[in-house]
Amino acid sequence: MIPALKAGDTIAITATARQITFPEIELAIRIFESWGLKVVLGQSIGASYNYFSGDDALRLQDLQQFLDDEHIKAIICARGGYGTTRIIDQVDFTKFRKQPKWVVGFSDVTALHCHIHNYGIESVHGIMPLLFPKDGAENSIETLRRVLFGETLNYSAAPHALNRTGTAEGQLIGGNLSMLGTITGTRSDISTDGKILFLEDLCEYLYNLDRIMVHLDRSGKLANLAGLIVGDMSDMNDTPVPFGKTAYEIILEHSGKYNYPVCYGFPVGHEPLNLALVCGREARLEVSEEGTSLSYN
Repeated sequence: MIPALKAGDTIAITATARQITFPEIELAIRIFESWGLKVVLGQSIGASYNYFSGDDALRLQDLQQFLDDEHIKAIICARGGYGTTRIIDQVDFTKFRKQPKWVVGFSDVTALHCHIHNYGIESVHGIMPLLFPKDGAENSIETLRRVLFGETLNYSAAPHALNRTGTAEGQLIGGNLSMLGTITGTRSDISTDGKILFLEDLCEYLYNLDRIMVHLDRSGKLANLAGLIVGDMSDMNDTPVPFGKTAYEIILEHSGKYNYPVCYGFPVGHEPLNLALVCGREARLEVSEEGTSLSYN
């Protein structure tokens, strides 16, 4: 288990993907400091190289430094976008595996969560500093604080017409659906057998969402799940000739032939309420007519 944070600990903020400026994370820094934490910033914060927060070498150096520094107790990814997979195979996780620490983020950071999962190390899928100022983000921020400081969390979600009832137990894994498709067949790929998989996505074309689901199913990622959690599919796009199904209907089509419990509308993803989830931790999913509950064993 990774030690819970405590007042006086030092955390680092880095940007492994799209560029970001200091003013965009200033509120997050103040909030982290109000929790009693000391905050250090990587050189990637404020750097730019075309789309990215500095070139690959700079972003790699940033991440590597914080992974290796024993005084850094958590690494917070400032934002998503795209770019983490460009550097992840060059990262040396030797020291990190000997002395694990929290790694926090979501969206593009899904690749990092999955890579770390293969070492048997937990990480936190949760809100990132860029989104702290977003209206309605207060509860997301609070769940992140509670996870990092080792407090107990049990989540619930309202019933959904597409839910399939049942109970599942297994390690909780997942994240951004597009990224899960992208890492298939790479060193960051993960086994989903016997695990509870959660999915979310943003601004994807519906036909491509279908293509990713087909790919995940063909590669065996859906068949042997313990359970499936479907989060927010935000701002989906369609083509001039409509695809004909919603994001949830697409996921239902490809997961519906299996018998594990599935819940839809779980508050995780690119919306103000993005509950912090511990990737790699044993969890219990209960889907009933009254709604969904998720707890850690």
